[in-house]
Amino acid sequence: MTLDEILKEIQKADTFIIRAHDNPDGDAIGSSLAFATVLKNMGKENIDVLFKEYPAIFKTLPNSDLIKNQASMEEYEMAIVLDCHELKRVHKDYHKYFEEAKVTVQFDHHLKNAMFADLDVVNPVSPACCEILASSFKYMGIEITREVATCLLTGIITDTGGFRFASTTRETFEFAGWALSKGVNVSKIYKDSLMTKSKAQFEAEKIAVDRLEFYMDDKITFTYMTKEDERNLNIQAGEFDGIAGIGVNIEGVEVAIFAKERDDGFKLSFRSNNIDVADICMLYGGGGHKLAAGCTINAKLEDVRKAVIDETIKHLS
Repeated sequence: MTLDEILKEIQKADTFIIRAHDNPDGDAIGSSLAFATVLKNMGKENIDVLFKEYPAIFKTLPNSDLIKNQASMEEYEMAIVLDCHELKRVHKDYHKYFEEAKVTVQFDHHLKNAMFADLDVVNPVSPACCEILASSFKYMGIEITREVATCLLTGIITDTGGFRFASTTRETFEFAGWALSKGVNVSKIYKDSLMTKSKAQFEAEKIAVDRLEFYMDDKITFTYMTKEDERNLNIQAGEFDGIAGIGVNIEGVEVAIFAKERDDGFKLSFRSNNIDVADICMLYGGGGHKLAAGCTINAKLEDVRKAVIDETIKHLS
């Protein structure tokens, strides 16, 4: 079985690089730090967790000091990619370390995965990559300490929207209950991950709400943020998280779309109550989950708006 092979390769390797998708959320950071903590507990010393930047709310997680923006080694025996359905979602500066590693491993829960590693563990039914790791560690006989459980539960809580999303399973609650029994502060994780926001984040949400537009008899919402907004607010990594879901909580709305300006166009985040928005995003080279997906379109705002609204109307018709 793949997990047996992964365990053998972990035991043999001495140097590790861990990566997840760019613009990391709680599941990406939680799974990365959980895996890094497991490796430390196994006596592994040469571990790099690489992110260019990540949300400040996750800097209090166990072993967050392992996160760097530059590699400390020239090459690695094992490269581990988490919560990422294709390698291009990893920052291009880190690709060579994956490609040159002796063994590559991935754990993921996205619906359409490119199966790009030597050893792939993919379960699209799982609500979070962290939940896959929880069951995988248990299978491999790896102890889930309180530190590891804290990281895992952070990813599970963020990717299930605090256990609100339909992807939440019985196993999700069973792990949360078990983590609570291990001394994990579940309420603090929930508050820090989902409720606490900076003033800049609050101001960004205000702007996004003021710009909210409705289409197709109020079944679709669209809002956006520009690079000028980002400069004016001095907003940090991760502080746009949550804006995409503002519209989808309005009664009658089926799909909410958030466009964030970047140097190469606009990054689109889709949230849905029913239709498969991953199918829409795949048309533009993106992907994700049925009810939460994203893509990037290199065009002006008015062209981006028209393209995604027209395509979403087709899927709703």
